[in-house]
Amino acid sequence: MKKSKKQKNKTASAISVETACTRNPFGLLNNYTPLSPPENRVYQALREGIPIIDAAIQKTIHLVGGFEIKVDDKNIQNTLNDFLRNINVNSNQQGIEAFINEYMNSLLTYGTAVGEIVMNSNCDIVALYNAPLDYLEIKRGKSPLDIQFYSRKELGNAVPIKRPQRILFSVLNPEAGQITGNSILKGLPFVSSILLKIFNTTGINFDRLGNIRFAVTYKPTDNPIDKNYTSERAKSIATEWSNAMNSSGSVKDFVCVGDVDIKVIGSDNQLIDTEVPVRQMLEQIVSKLGIPPFMLGLSWSSTERMSSQQADLLTSELEAYRRILTPVIEKIATAFLRTNGYACKPTVEWNNITLQDEVELAKARLYNAQAEEIEKGGDNK
Repeated sequence: MKKSKKQKNKTASAISVETACTRNPFGLLNNYTPLSPPENRVYQALREGIPIIDAAIQKTIHLVGGFEIKVDDKNIQNTLNDFLRNINVNSNQQGIEAFINEYMNSLLTYGTAVGEIVMNSNCDIVALYNAPLDYLEIKRGKSPLDIQFYSRKELGNAVPIKRPQRILFSVLNPEAGQITGNSILKGLPFVSSILLKIFNTTGINFDRLGNIRFAVTYKPTDNPIDKNYTSERAKSIATEWSNAMNSSGSVKDFVCVGDVDIKVIGSDNQLIDTEVPVRQMLEQIVSKLGIPPFMLGLSWSSTERMSSQQADLLTSELEAYRRILTPVIEKIATAFLRTNGYACKPTVEWNNITLQDEVELAKARLYNAQAEEIEKGGDNK
């Protein structure tokens, strides 16, 4: 297929990112936008405070897997593959998969993801940009089915984006009438706060009981001499005990005359067993994230059949995420083809999620082939 347009001049030309931040980064009062509600900071704090949540989101992104974009013409296919492999992403990465990974990261964490197809003055696609939600606003248009994007500039002014057709926008599990989506972490702040309290308290208790402290008590006798020199002897005992405990690299004995009692502070107390409450909180978190426990390093009792069922459920979750990402990928590929004069339609083909899927597909083909042979044998008789 030949190009329907003449070859464009590839000389350097000005480019701009409409969704980039140009306002004062210290203007905290201007941070509030519909795309960045206060709970977004809570979700970010959850990922930083509880590693298992961050690990589950990262694993989900990786498990979604790779993809290929197919067109009918082989020559166009090579051109498209070269573009998708070398396209600049956020000025520090390359390839459409890097863009999709960051796009999905925002989608899972905040429930909303925004990107932009960046073009120069010659209408050539030069980059893909993952827009931070803090710098954008979204409003309804004249109809309930129309939405408009605004970029927050200096002094907090919201400026309409001139080319909304270049914006990539996706939401996760939106409620009826809601423009933005819902994070997969929705519902976890309360449970996570309990878990963090347990972790924090455990650390404090180990500071108190794990780092051994001693109580040295000197009991003077009824002898008048002991009573008169009680203060001097207590100071001497304290000095010698401190020297014995502060010795590094060697062991010193502590020798004292009189009735001296030495006890470990807190030795009568025991740390509270947190295994049961921690597991209860983790079960709630894992059930919300949709990742099987064994993939997060949790050695809970699980049979082989149960693990297989959990893997099947995870596959269904990943397929749902793929259905959200597919229109975004197709829009990027279509934009490249149209700006270069190609009229063909791209299709996204996802790789199989796991090796287990490959095995199951192979078994299915084998069983179908065997059934077909048996049916042919019956017809011949």
